[in-house]
Parts: sequence; C-alpha cells; structure tokens
Amino acid sequence: MQTNTRPIFIGGLDRCGKTTLRAFLVSHPNISIPAVGSNMWTYFYGQFGDLSNQENFERCLEAMLHYKHVRFLKPDADQIRRAFWQGETTYGRLFGLFLEQFAEREGKPRWGEQTGLIERYADIVFKAYPEGRMIHMIRDPRDRYMASLKMWPNGKGRAGGAAARWLYTTTLAKRNLKKYPDQYKVIR
Repeated sequence: MQTNTRPIFIGGLDRCGKTTLRAFLVSHPNISIPAVGSNMWTYFYGQFGDLSNQENFERCLEAMLHYKHVRFLKPDADQIRRAFWQGETTYGRLFGLFLEQFAEREGKPRWGEQTGLIERYADIVFKAYPEGRMIHMIRDPRDRYMASLKMWPNGKGRAGGAAARWLYTTTLAKRNLKKYPDQYKVIR
C-alpha cells in the first residue's frame, strides 16, 4: 500500500461540522475519508498490550474486525495482517493500514478520518504520523445544543453536559494549537 504519508484527522464534538468538512475534503480527487468515523483510537488504542506480540496483535485485529465502524471500511484482514508485519508494529500504523486500504479501493492516494474527540489523542496521533494534519471543528455551543435538540427531540437534552463537553474540547484545541502550530488547525 503506497499512500501519501500526510493523513488528515478531523475532530470535534458531534453536531460541529465534521461531516460537512469531510464532504468538502473528499470532493478532492486525492483525498479519501470514510463517511463513518472509525473510532479506532478511542476503542482500541492500547487495549491489547504490545502489538509486536503476535497474540496481542491477533486479539486486537479480531476485535477491530467485529466493530461495525471498522467493518464499514470493508477491510481485507489478510492484506492488513501481511502489511502490518512489514513495518512498525504500533497501533497507529495498524489503524492507518485500514484507512490506507479504504483509500486505495477508492483510487485516492491520501487518507484521513473523522472521529469525534480525536483531539484527545493529538500527542499519540502526531507521534504515529509526524506529517499528519488535524482539523478541529468547534461550533458555537448554543447553536450546537439547539441542533442536537432538533436531531433528538425526545432525547434527554442536558445543557450542562453539553457545555462541559464544549469547554473540554476548546481547552484541547488551545493546548494542541500551541503544541502543534504547523499541524493543527481550529475551524470555528
């Protein structure tokens, strides 16, 4: 799998514009970003120990292949297995192999992903992909909350929880922008 080594990660809270930004980016002939966020960093990073241990790798791969957001990518497990042992045996590289394969099937050389709150993992994402880019979407909290109520009118809308998540993500945005000024972009 030969793809551009500058992946694009789109983060932020739900109802903040990640899907719209993704739609703009994938209209480019060289950029592939799945319509469904994989959540790989959230659910799998570090959960199976050292992946250079083949048993740990196989347990992780098996769990990933059963997760619906990863299945959406329609991965070829044998191809991922072969490619994984030909390079660094890290979580970041494993996750990238799934997304590279997806991009390759779309005929696009550059891959990316949109995953809510991936900004929490900026340090390990940039360690795995030093040339990567992260775009952090932030929407006005009042507007985001109203959009959530429209989307889920019968839900248990909790303004306090929504405000706390917004404060958390904006704190991460400030931190990451200061730490990675050339790789991190905040869009309000």
